[in-house]
Formats: sequence, structure tokens, C-alpha cells
Amino acid sequence: MSFTLSSVIVDAVDIEAEGAFWHRLLGGSISRTPTHHFIQAPGLPVIVVQSAPRQTAPGWPDGPSQQLHLDFTVDDLAEADRTATAAGATRLRPTTEVTDATGSRVYASPAGHPLCLRSR
Repeated sequence: MSFTLSSVIVDAVDIEAEGAFWHRLLGGSISRTPTHHFIQAPGLPVIVVQSAPRQTAPGWPDGPSQQLHLDFTVDDLAEADRTATAAGATRLRPTTEVTDATGSRVYASPAGHPLCLRSR
């Protein structure tokens, strides 16, 4: 038996803001229903933002557990940083903490879901 990851579901109170963030960050296409936004980007499973009126943002790294986070490998970390912040991501650690040795940066989506961008 084999498994294929077909989608990743992200809860959000404001699916418009969260869906727009993932679409701006990853590109591709977005389709909407009143309760779900589906972002299909080349080479990735579908990112589904679903309405969760009582969702609370994870407080990682200083508060409640992050629950789940996504790691993306990128060709140019500085460019990916600009794209992520322009799309609405918040840096969870200053860029000064990033070195060529660690090669990653940590962010939160508008709904507070952590994600990492890592250099190849």
C-alpha cells in the first residue's frame, strides 16, 4: 500500500485573509466556497483553508503548542523572505538569528500557523 499526501488543511477564523496569504505565498490557483479556500500550487498538495470560527492561533514558540507546521525548501531565502512578508507572514524570529549554517527562517501565517522557509 502507498500513500500520497493530497491536501493539508489549515483552520482559520478569517478564511479570506488566510486563503489570500497562502495564494500570494505559493502562487498557483485558488478556488473558494463559503467555508473553504483551495490553493493548488505546482508540485504541492492542495492547501485547504477551512472556516473554524473558534480557531485560536498557536502561541509557539512562547505559548501553546504549534500543533503542526509546514517547511518549504526555497532556492533563494532572501527572496522567499520578501515574498512571505509581502504576502502577510510575520517573522517569529529575527533574520539576524539566521545564518548560512541554519539556513531557515520561521514565520506565522495571518491565522498564526507556523511555517519555515529553508534554503536548499
